[in-house]
Amino acid sequence: MAIREINQYTVFLPNKPGSLGNFVELFAKEGINIIGIASEIHDESGIVKIAVDTDKKISYILTRAGFTTLETRMISIDLVDKPGELLKLTRILSENGINITTVYGTAYGGNTSRILLNVSDPAKAIEILSKEYK
Repeated sequence: MAIREINQYTVFLPNKPGSLGNFVELFAKEGINIIGIASEIHDESGIVKIAVDTDKKISYILTRAGFTTLETRMISIDLVDKPGELLKLTRILSENGINITTVYGTAYGGNTSRILLNVSDPAKAIEILSKEYK
């Protein structure tokens, strides 16, 4: 199991054709790989969360392009893709007093899935999960 901290950027986008494309183009131009994306639409605007595979700080790129952004640290966890693995993960965190505030993910071939989590204490979560998944 691979586990690491990554950056997530949350922005508001207008709910119209081309908005998402223009937004993700900023990442492509900087050579930054997007490893997770989630959105939620409310009437005329949407909230988009993008998890990226880089240690490079990119808030300034988004600000320069006119976006107000919130940068957060989250955890990327590669798990075996089988029934019950997400349950095991959530129970371990819960039993150790760690709250999950955001979760998204997918299976991506073979028998592996990637789960992206915002948690109340990323450092503690990584420490605990690293021991549990040896």
